[in-house]
Amino acid sequence: MEMEKVPQAGYRIEGLDIAGYNRSSLLKNLGLPFKLIKSFFQVRKIIGGFKPDAVIGVGGYSSFPVLRYAQSKGILTFIHESNSFAGKSNIMLGKKATRIFTGTPGMGKFFPADRTQVTGNPVRATIADSQVTQEEGLNFFSLTPGQKTLLIVGGSLGARSINEAVNAHLDELIAAGLQVIWQTGKPYASTATERVKNKAGVWASDFITKMEYAYAAADIIVARAGAMTVAEVCVAGKPVVFVPYPYAAEDHQTVNARQLVDQKAAIMIPDSEVKNQLLPVVTALAIDEEKQKEMSTHIRSLAVHNADEVIALEILQRISNK
Repeated sequence: MEMEKVPQAGYRIEGLDIAGYNRSSLLKNLGLPFKLIKSFFQVRKIIGGFKPDAVIGVGGYSSFPVLRYAQSKGILTFIHESNSFAGKSNIMLGKKATRIFTGTPGMGKFFPADRTQVTGNPVRATIADSQVTQEEGLNFFSLTPGQKTLLIVGGSLGARSINEAVNAHLDELIAAGLQVIWQTGKPYASTATERVKNKAGVWASDFITKMEYAYAAADIIVARAGAMTVAEVCVAGKPVVFVPYPYAAEDHQTVNARQLVDQKAAIMIPDSEVKNQLLPVVTALAIDEEKQKEMSTHIRSLAVHNADEVIALEILQRISNK
């Protein structure tokens, strides 16, 4: 997705011919060593032409060859680990990284304590600094002010289990007095479009380009529990029901969600139970105003608005001191 979205935002991007380790099929990993070697040659060419003062990685297999090569050349390297459970690439790279930034505390078991800094996770300025009112948000989606609104987001590709649960219970959600903003992801978009045809109070599309309007419009949010989503909903300050993706590495989405649940800032439904539990959990929350207020208060207390500035200033300071 980033190969499409990054250029649209006005930034140059270079792709690497590399893939992650496939845990479900060992045969699919046979070509991985050759891709890794090829990626190092690609990285050498990119870094040689770009001549960076510093390199920052945010985890995942694509960042590994970039930072490993930069470290071999003595270039300052920085890592940002957004999740509550560190990925293998970041753990390995952290041993030689100049500085490791983390989204949550308690990451000392993964990284050297003297080089680790808790910064929170960066949230895009359009959301972190949003002044969009709920009425403006509802107008953006052609929905009615004064009516409880449910925002459902499953990530850029959508979430099959959440989509199927919404599809199964859409009429009941509407009958309960809820308006729905439904971000489906591309794979489910045609099914959802057909499902909502001629239904009032429902907006459905594969992607939401202006999430600040969606967060402003929402009274309740249903979402996966990726680190960036968690950071955004904390800033939005709305009651959230997390449905963690169960196949994320080390089940880190469940760990992410659990941190908020333990602080009474969120509700969590296991992915395997979402079809049966989504409707009763959401409708019960929608009529419990006190519960909504309590969750909003707790989740707002976890919001970080300036992680991007803290990280950028630290990197610039290290470059100037080199």
